[in-house]
Amino acid sequence: MTDDIAELTALNRDYVASVQNSDVKRFDEILASDFYCSNPDKTLVDRAAFLKQTAVPVTIKNLTAHDVKIRVLGDFAIIHAATSYTTPDGQQAHGRYTDCWAKQNGKWLAVSAHVSR
Repeated sequence: MTDDIAELTALNRDYVASVQNSDVKRFDEILASDFYCSNPDKTLVDRAAFLKQTAVPVTIKNLTAHDVKIRVLGDFAIIHAATSYTTPDGQQAHGRYTDCWAKQNGKWLAVSAHVSR
């Protein structure tokens, strides 16, 4: 389980960095084929729509995750975290996310995300 926690910690860092940097290539590597995301605007998008929205550069800066809690339940894991970031007008803002990961063929893949701001 320690190896899973270490791997999921690194994947979580990659996920957050990929949001900040519009890194579609990295998301393409770590998202399951049946991935879905609940966006802050309450829309639900599938993998293709998520990758399309990720390609658009974000306007926030300094996105960081903190208070990260990783729960491994066999071949399934849930990551809960808080975020902080700077808005385009320079204000500090905060949010939360919950990501679900499944180990498929020995590899952790994100299967679901829920983001709130």
